[in-house]
Amino acid sequence: MLDHVLACMPEEACGIVAGGDGIVAQVRPIENAAHSPSRFRMEPRAQVEALLDLEAQGLELLAIYHSHPSGPPVPSGTDMAESFYPEAIALIWCSDREGWQARAYDLSGATPVEIEIEILTAS
Repeated sequence: MLDHVLACMPEEACGIVAGGDGIVAQVRPIENAAHSPSRFRMEPRAQVEALLDLEAQGLELLAIYHSHPSGPPVPSGTDMAESFYPEAIALIWCSDREGWQARAYDLSGATPVEIEIEILTAS
């Protein structure tokens, strides 16, 4: 994801995270059709193709990721208003003095709720 975020600078990057039981199995970068540094809109055909492919593989949509190239690391009003997959976590990439990091939010309610991310290493 971070490679995609950096490659899209200064525009917002976006994509889909899929897996099962809360464990990520695939990350699908998708073109930001808005080509904007302050909003994203997944390219519709690529988004539908990705979602259909994930369904065919038996994977579930875990998260929608995007970046905030100029911050802040919290959901914007636009993010809240355009959260069309309330069951999916909103994963927001942002840069600060410590570098790029991702924060996760549940946007299903009236206000965003931050969710802890646990990074597992392969053994």
